[in-house]
Amino acid sequence: MLLNQKGNWEAWDPFREMNQLQREMNHLFSGVQGSRSEREFPQFNVWEDINGLLLTTELPGAEPQDIDIVVVGDTLTLKGNKKAPAIGENDSYFQKELFYGDFSRSIKLPYRVDPDKVEAKFKNGVLTINLDRPEEEKPKKITISCN
Repeated sequence: MLLNQKGNWEAWDPFREMNQLQREMNHLFSGVQGSRSEREFPQFNVWEDINGLLLTTELPGAEPQDIDIVVVGDTLTLKGNKKAPAIGENDSYFQKELFYGDFSRSIKLPYRVDPDKVEAKFKNGVLTINLDRPEEEKPKKITISCN
């Protein structure tokens, strides 16, 4: 038995201690540059329905001509470049948190798609990609026979 912070006696739980340590470590490293979520750019939202997939990603400041989308089998690769805004010759950044430069990200799709049926639209800094599911990949209702 241990005395807790409130002055009450309770059984020692090593898992509670490990969870607390994990929370403290996560908090400690949450601000470290280069964490996984910061390196994976751009980030995607992916929706799926019976007809296919819809992917969206935010690329503010990018231009459509600077973005390449490649689909091979069940992998989509997005490459591009976000140009940094010009600053004055005597100016310098006080704080710089936004990403600029070349980027590339590949994601594995849940099934193969036909690259000829991929549609992409870019509006207000949001890239939307529609991927049709091939007929052979669509779920089919199986009829049960009774003999």
